[in-house]
Amino acid sequence: MNSGLSLGWQSWLQDTLTARREQHLLRVKQPLQSPQGPQVRVDGRWLHNFCSNDYLGLANEPALAETLASAARSMGVGAGAAGLVCGHHQAHEALAEELADWLGVESVLLFGNGYLANVGVLQALASKGDAVFQDRLNHASLLDGGLASGARHQRYGHADVVDLARRLGDDSRRRLIVSDGVFSMDGDLAPLPELVHCANRHDALLMLDEAHAFGVIGAQGRGSVAHFGLAADAVPLRIGTLGKAFGVYGAFAAGPKLLMDVLQQTARTAIYTTALPAALAETTRHALRLLRADDWRRERLQALTVRLREGLLAQGWQLMASTTPIQPIHIGSSARAMALSAALAARGFWVGAIRPPTVPAGTARLRLTLSASHDDAALEALLAAMAELAPEFATETKT
Repeated sequence: MNSGLSLGWQSWLQDTLTARREQHLLRVKQPLQSPQGPQVRVDGRWLHNFCSNDYLGLANEPALAETLASAARSMGVGAGAAGLVCGHHQAHEALAEELADWLGVESVLLFGNGYLANVGVLQALASKGDAVFQDRLNHASLLDGGLASGARHQRYGHADVVDLARRLGDDSRRRLIVSDGVFSMDGDLAPLPELVHCANRHDALLMLDEAHAFGVIGAQGRGSVAHFGLAADAVPLRIGTLGKAFGVYGAFAAGPKLLMDVLQQTARTAIYTTALPAALAETTRHALRLLRADDWRRERLQALTVRLREGLLAQGWQLMASTTPIQPIHIGSSARAMALSAALAARGFWVGAIRPPTVPAGTARLRLTLSASHDDAALEALLAAMAELAPEFATETKT
């Protein structure tokens, strides 16, 4: 078949894939043959799933599946238009109000997903003449949004508020400080009280991405602000995703009504896109009720995290400084990270190898993530497999 590509384009594209493969950086999708859950079927095999962000085990919660089916029958399966045209349903309105009530903020604006939220918000709030200051380990969507805004873009040292304060001494028209709440590849928490103080002292707007914090930490899963005991309005702009702890799909920005009203008028990724299906919004309302009420899920998640971390440290693995369900094991080279992931898969465990450019060069890792739906037997089996592999893979991670 004729591809329609010129020889020059074909050559460049093939060279790109070849280079990725030789550097052990090629990414390949593996289709699931089962619902998302603590065990998943891949290529006809059932694997213990330790690479999902389904922290509370809601992605395949039967009650949510029933809500989605019922809502689809009554509300349809597609929104049909952008929210500002005719795609905004009363289910979207109710979800936004209930999210705002949960977080103790004035208003919430819904987005299609977390990437769209971060890029759209940063492009809306910053432009040429402004300055955006980002933690060096922020998620790619935050970095992309800052670069796309046209503002002067600076990255301060990871969790280094002293470095941030030094960089803030400029005459930019508007200044935004941007940080993850829980860093997705390291699992550690941002120094939020210090960031709040720094933002207030320098008249900067603080934006916090709580994708891996909402539902997981803080009272009722309210995230980093609650975890550190800060007032609900201490961080004026928070971003949350609905496809991780919520188990559904979508995203939102939360904060003062004035700020959300402006974003509704200026965030292009919210304006020029079809709205979330109303049935998904209705299902997310149910997920929010479970997330708020089911403290046992967070308690279970924390207990599993402690047990996993203690077990791996006892075996000699080099863990990163995380107290969250994200437990990365530092490996170093991409080839060894891939080999360890493959060795675990052969033993019945699906664990992702995280490689550059997602993480800095030389810091490839195995990223173990936990769910409240994991049982004790699965955790013990994982620790047994890791103990078996430690003599080959754990010792060299410290060199």
